[in-house]
Amino acid sequence: MMFNRYMRGMSNGGIATGEALTNAELQARVPSIFAAEAHETRSARFTPVPTIQVLDGLRAEGFEPFYAQQARSRIEGKAAFTKHMVRLRHRGLTNGEDEAFEIILVNANDGTSSYQMIPGFFRFVCANGLMAGETFNEVKVRHSGDAVSEVIEGAYTVLEEAPRITEAMSRFKGIALEDPERLALAEAAHMLRFPKAHEAQPTPAPVQADALTLPRRREDRATDLWTAFNVVQENVIRGGQRGMVRTDRGYKRRTVREVSGIDQGKALNRALWTLTERMAELKAG
Repeated sequence: MMFNRYMRGMSNGGIATGEALTNAELQARVPSIFAAEAHETRSARFTPVPTIQVLDGLRAEGFEPFYAQQARSRIEGKAAFTKHMVRLRHRGLTNGEDEAFEIILVNANDGTSSYQMIPGFFRFVCANGLMAGETFNEVKVRHSGDAVSEVIEGAYTVLEEAPRITEAMSRFKGIALEDPERLALAEAAHMLRFPKAHEAQPTPAPVQADALTLPRRREDRATDLWTAFNVVQENVIRGGQRGMVRTDRGYKRRTVREVSGIDQGKALNRALWTLTERMAELKAG
């Protein structure tokens, strides 16, 4: 099925099979989701939040996990507690254009992260997992007190953002961009993705900003802001573009790496959404 093919396109070091993930699949690839206790380095004041309990609660409301990943750890025994991210989707919140609202969970029981819930969107045509910017409600819960109850309540707070995000997406689709405007969006994204390339003594990036505007499929040749955002986001996060970099030994071919880290991916995704919001405001003005 086409739906399955799109879902298998997600990578970022995580697991996505094309169907809702089972607990057995999650246990095999993202075991820290099942941590019921805190890592031994945490104090007695630290309240562990078993992500699997939250998943089970959201499953009862019709949400299913379709993507999950966890951070790597070189410390023996810590992989069972480390930071992880899960993207959940409700089939009833998929619109007629094959785009779906998501709740994104981030958690860790080793002290490296609070429990976070972020609203997001998934675009099937390019298997892009997007995150909304900071203008939408994000829920953070500290690992203390009755954390589990607060997390479950927070999930419903994030769910309430679905109409607003859908409205923003529709607004982006109605805004046409000229080539210089698409390039301006890409230049800002380039600075976020390759900050060292924009310092006083720059370290060359594998590609220039204009490479981030190049669509990977026919469906992404449209000129609206939503499409431009998705093209730039996919190129920034997915990587794979090739370019030439000048070194002391001459020019060498370099390939843009995929963003696989949870924190970097989150920061880039949310910043790109905010850039797109600012572009929409400028066009409206």
